[in-house]
Amino acid sequence: MINFAALGNDLYTGKRSIDFVGRYKRWYGLSGVFVLIAALGLIFQGLNLSLEFSGGSEFRVPGVSVNESTYEQTAKDAVTSVAAAGAPEVTTIGSGTVRVQTEKLNDAEIRDVQAALAKAFDVQANTISASFVGPSWGASVSQKALQALAVFLALVAAVMAIYFRTWKMAVAGLAALIHDLFITVGIYALAGFEVSPATMIGFLTILGYSLYDTVVVFDKVRENTTEARGNFRMSYAQAANLAVNQTLVRSINTTVVALLPIAAILVIGFLFLGPGTLLDLALALFVGIAVGAYSSIFIATPLLVHMRNKEPEMVELTKKAERYQQRHGGKVLASDAAPVDHGVDDTADDDRETAAVGGRGAATPSAVRETHKYAQTGPRNQPKRPPKSRR
Repeated sequence: MINFAALGNDLYTGKRSIDFVGRYKRWYGLSGVFVLIAALGLIFQGLNLSLEFSGGSEFRVPGVSVNESTYEQTAKDAVTSVAAAGAPEVTTIGSGTVRVQTEKLNDAEIRDVQAALAKAFDVQANTISASFVGPSWGASVSQKALQALAVFLALVAAVMAIYFRTWKMAVAGLAALIHDLFITVGIYALAGFEVSPATMIGFLTILGYSLYDTVVVFDKVRENTTEARGNFRMSYAQAANLAVNQTLVRSINTTVVALLPIAAILVIGFLFLGPGTLLDLALALFVGIAVGAYSSIFIATPLLVHMRNKEPEMVELTKKAERYQQRHGGKVLASDAAPVDHGVDDTADDDRETAAVGGRGAATPSAVRETHKYAQTGPRNQPKRPPKSRR
């Protein structure tokens, strides 16, 4: 049985560590496979656009005792017997309403379909609603959604670049967002899920969640990097990898807590409610949140390290960190990122400690303590003795 509390503590302190950054090729390869599969789904399968995007006629038959094994074929046979509208799409809404979507029909064909559906399901023809949705409405929604996406990405890039004081964090964050969106859309194409206006809202919503998770990790990366620059005990890659480990359990817990209610909505929607706005939105959120948690851990931070590791400042930090770790055993802990202030320069301390033992290697901890004690309690700092009383 895994003790997540102990595991989280070990990952945070560095006692245990998963090499997310060092294995970036593995994560890039895995994401490349996902992206390729999503691309193939979009190319060969395509998106299953709802009536709002493709346009057509819709019929709703209420008060039906739905037989799961026969209602779909019954509706299709009724429509095709009176109208040459191709294969209609038949779904249920709730527990007693059948929804039939077809290509655009004229007035006479609509009346014929209503009569055929009424006869097939043994209901009154005037209870069957018929409506028409033009494709221009869906095109307008798509256009507005793309405009909102462009504005969103531009604002996100600007805010992240200003907050983190480097454009590379903004690029890494945006790459993770595009990665999440593309894979989510590809899953919709492969599975044949219907893309409705509610799905578009879900796509935009998951970008915010993915960005939130990435910013939390990046903020910890910045904190560890600032401390590593102050004491030269960790390289940039090690500080970033420690940050991912420190936020790993939190990311998992946050994702699970977010997915559980969405999963409940999906189960209720598939079993009882049927297709609708709630189910479309929940499905997009479930897929997007799961992919977003993956990208924040396995894609965003390794990509950031890959871009920044060649900066002169980071190259110099890596060299100093290697020298420090060679002298102190090479184990990277969370305490190594925290600055230690003895009142003197850390490098100068090492030199004095070596000299204190005659130049025969690194000073022992006791020698270090004695050196600092002598430096703080030398002759000049000794307390003055009280004057002797004169008789």
